[in-house]
Amino acid sequence: MNLFNALILGIVEGITEFLPISSTAHLLIAGKLLHLTQTEFQTFFDVFIQSGAILAVVFLYFKYVIKHKDLWGKIIISFIPTAIVGLVLEKIIKKIFFNSMPLIIDAMFIIGLLFIIFEYLIKKKNIKLNKSIVDMTYKEAFLAGVGQSLAVIPGVSRSGIVMLTMMGQKFKRDESAVYSFLLAVPTILAASGLELIKIDFKILSNSNNLILLAIGFIVSFVTAYISVKWLINFLQKKSLVIFGLYRVLTSFILFMV
Repeated sequence: MNLFNALILGIVEGITEFLPISSTAHLLIAGKLLHLTQTEFQTFFDVFIQSGAILAVVFLYFKYVIKHKDLWGKIIISFIPTAIVGLVLEKIIKKIFFNSMPLIIDAMFIIGLLFIIFEYLIKKKNIKLNKSIVDMTYKEAFLAGVGQSLAVIPGVSRSGIVMLTMMGQKFKRDESAVYSFLLAVPTILAASGLELIKIDFKILSNSNNLILLAIGFIVSFVTAYISVKWLINFLQKKSLVIFGLYRVLTSFILFMV
């Protein structure tokens, strides 16, 4: 990996982490396009730069979370299903899921199709989005967490599946997005911490590797900050259809390649 690779992956991570299009799938695809081998450092890099995106959420929503402290317990409840599934299926996720392009393509297509179906039902008023996350119950929080646990499959999109689960419970689009952002904090920090524990620290003693990590982290932070602000403004006026169409089109392109 070189400086250009770190810059590109940082941009990809920052843009896609909170958009409902799967950052994991896009990082894997970007890695293949850049002809990067999946080394121990590469795996750690992909997880570590997610922390940059998380820092953007902390900057944007710190005051909001302090004001609504009752959300803390609900975020923890939502995190539990993902933690359990992630720990139980860790080896399968890394050795099988992350190396199966057909699985990624199918996940991109299915979730994209669900976006389009959900928005059709909302347009027909079969689903009414009128709830705010400040009124969320622990049961609703747990169901959001069950939804997020499906994101261990690359291509599903952690933010996307959380938003779908929330919207299925009648939460507004932008409110669902905000909750997916907040839930990302413990989820991604836990994943980064787990990778940090396992990593051979000789990798981090290499000054070049540290520079690459710093670049990826900073670029991810900046692009995620912009991406999050844009998405919230977008969802206050528009639907998820464009993301559904993007996912379906991307899945067809990947299938044909």
